[in-house]
Amino acid sequence: MDRITIAKGDGIGPEIMDATLQILTAAGAQLEYDEIEVGENVYLSGNTSGISKDAWETIRKNKIFLKAPITTPQGGGYKSLNVTTRKSLGLYANVRPCKSIHPFVKTKHPKMDVVIIRENEEDLYAGIEHQQTDEVVQCLKLISRPGCEKIVRYAIEYAKRYNRKKVTCFTKDNIMKQTDGLFHKVFDEIAPEYPEIESEHWIIDIGAAKLADTPEKFDVVVMPNLYGDVLSDVAAQITGSVGLAGSANIGESCAMFEAIHGSAPRRAGQNLANPSGLLQGAIMMLNHLGQNDVAEKVENAWLTTMEEGIHTYDIFDEDISKEKVGTKEFAQAVIANLGKVPNTLKKVTYENSNPLTLPKTVRKTPQEKILKGVDIFVHWSGEDPDAIAKQLQDIENEKLHLQVITNRGVKVWPNGFEETFCTDHWRCRYATRNGAVVEMAEIPQLLQRALENNLDVIKTENLYFFDGKQAFSMAQGQ
Repeated sequence: MDRITIAKGDGIGPEIMDATLQILTAAGAQLEYDEIEVGENVYLSGNTSGISKDAWETIRKNKIFLKAPITTPQGGGYKSLNVTTRKSLGLYANVRPCKSIHPFVKTKHPKMDVVIIRENEEDLYAGIEHQQTDEVVQCLKLISRPGCEKIVRYAIEYAKRYNRKKVTCFTKDNIMKQTDGLFHKVFDEIAPEYPEIESEHWIIDIGAAKLADTPEKFDVVVMPNLYGDVLSDVAAQITGSVGLAGSANIGESCAMFEAIHGSAPRRAGQNLANPSGLLQGAIMMLNHLGQNDVAEKVENAWLTTMEEGIHTYDIFDEDISKEKVGTKEFAQAVIANLGKVPNTLKKVTYENSNPLTLPKTVRKTPQEKILKGVDIFVHWSGEDPDAIAKQLQDIENEKLHLQVITNRGVKVWPNGFEETFCTDHWRCRYATRNGAVVEMAEIPQLLQRALENNLDVIKTENLYFFDGKQAFSMAQGQ
């Protein structure tokens, strides 16, 4: 008997959770439940994280969390509980199978069978944002080598475990050469360890276009957090409906399972919602727990129900469906089909579906890090780059000289273009003369001279070489 934590959530959450638990019980799932409250009511009670300390302790004790959708109130500094849970519990891998069940749910892609594996802890979802000037805000994109290594290895091991043939990596490293470049580099390092699995890389924009147009060309796709969030929803929707997709969030000790859709408050309490997404998450949970026979029974019953044309309103189609039912009735139809297998769709067989056990990340030997300069960011409301350049040159010293000024990443000095639109946010790069090494103490000295010259410095970024290689981007147009 496995003891898990459940949360019924908000909106349609309680209805689809009740339906899912009824199906699991009828199928003979060996589960005991501890229920916690998370979401909108907890937020509005004054807890900006949407979850109490006691609820955290319950999740950490049981290790397995089945969660219905929740509502995050708009404004007020409320943080997404989904993101918080994934990061706090180290749930680094988000797994979203997206498979068409043609011809029983209409789709333009009847052969689609793709698994999106999304990095879950970092990237822009670090949520580190600042307003820096009157006109400019920033969001930091953080990519770590351990984070890349964990998700890439998980994706390829997943492909190996489930007899998948190919893993594709999506990044935008033609633009973000340091962050996405690291993700791509790690993929290229690890993929050759698995010669039986085909590997390839696509730039995210054309890769997304290909995924939307010909998804049957892909098998397992791994990518950083933001891209994975967007494209997993796209992939789920083009199978026929985002409402049919479940999601697993896997960590080294804990795991969370859920539907990928939202709480749909406008449909709450009307016995309309489709519980299929949460049910698919629960099937992934059963496999994670080693209850493969029950997972297989539930999945085949669900496929049989879909084949019979017993559909909820969101996927009901007069040309395909036979009966429009509500949430409760759909659950009862699945229960009635337990023990049956589909006739047209491929019967599901779950074997060897226990959790993947991956080696812990081993940190590499530290590289030689040499300081070569500094970017200082200045809040200045003028428009002429030559004017601010004169002030900036006044604070140079023997080692550090003003090399380039950019505005929103584009070079505006020296030899900038009049047509370039500038805001009040200026990056001013000071580099060493003749390749000299900068001493750390010289950076605060430079900032002190900036203060004395009435320059409003809002942040700095040190410029390093690691093992002799430049580890910062050049300016656009430099």
